[in-house]
Amino acid sequence: MTADPLPRLRALCLALPAAHEVEAWGEPTFRVRNKLFAMFASAGNHHGGGRPAVWLKAAPGNQEIMVGAAPDRFFRPPYVGPSGWVGVWLDRRVRWKELAGLVEDSYQLVAPKRLLAAPAVKAAKTRKTRTSPSKRSMR
Repeated sequence: MTADPLPRLRALCLALPAAHEVEAWGEPTFRVRNKLFAMFASAGNHHGGGRPAVWLKAAPGNQEIMVGAAPDRFFRPPYVGPSGWVGVWLDRRVRWKELAGLVEDSYQLVAPKRLLAAPAVKAAKTRKTRTSPSKRSMR
């Protein structure tokens, strides 16, 4: 297993405007204002079967595409999976640039529109468009 992924995940989440961490259900969750956009599940979490993961909000249809294309990296998490959230395993070779894009996507799905219009968020969107992983990288 790789080193503890939580510090790196935390840095990705907390780099987003107005994002903050709240412990819930015994695990770190990441929110913008009062909306949840990422949940960490440690290896000791009873839902992970001994594997650390992050659960992220996904746009409609993306969960099916991601899990179908790479079931060794993505999964349908309990509780929030039926709402389209996607789980990303963090115990094997994590594609951190891709994960950063998925975290940003999740954030943008729940962040207030006024906050998304901020210059820092617009700049991040522009960078992501230039560097976002292709659908091919999901395979």
